[in-house]
Amino acid sequence: MKLPRAIVADDHILVAEALCGLVASHFDVIATVADGHALVASAIALRPDVIVVDVAMPLLNGLEACRQLKQRIPGTKIVFLTMNEDPELAVEAMRSGASAYLLKKSAASELLEAMRSAIRGKTYVTPQMARAMQHSFIRNPQGASHSKSLTRRQREVIQLLAEGKSMKEAAWALKVTPRTVAFHKYRIMEDLGFRTSADLIQFAVKSRIVV
Repeated sequence: MKLPRAIVADDHILVAEALCGLVASHFDVIATVADGHALVASAIALRPDVIVVDVAMPLLNGLEACRQLKQRIPGTKIVFLTMNEDPELAVEAMRSGASAYLLKKSAASELLEAMRSAIRGKTYVTPQMARAMQHSFIRNPQGASHSKSLTRRQREVIQLLAEGKSMKEAAWALKVTPRTVAFHKYRIMEDLGFRTSADLIQFAVKSRIVV
């Protein structure tokens, strides 16, 4: 019987390798990646059935990668596996198109259950987070506003700069010129009324562009 195809995305090599070993008898792991840009590129090229991804990923966070992938390959299911227990972040992950959200301290059997549920078209939230996520949704049903006010490219630029990348390094990661990165940075700051780069970083953290 042909196994469902999976991609594992985690920036910690040991964790990624452990996850591959954990699911290998139930899923065909066709790729492992260590950053959000690599995840988007690999998933579009390979079209897996399911992706296991951390929320916190370098270059492009898991939430933004999820948004992009659900637009490009909506049939691929996304399972978040993370240490982050922030219920608002978990709600945002599900709003982004994820099929499941669970914690790295969850049991191995729970990850397999979440992946199987996702492939069947169902959603799964770890019981450790479900009640807190429900309360978070009730408090803030509209979710984070940054995704409505910024373009995809602007969110990518903000994340890279907030991670400490120079404009040249951000340009290299995005395959654009430093001038383009500078244009986006100062356009964002002007539109949002920021005066310093520190304001931009604080916004990135508050808006969960950097997680």
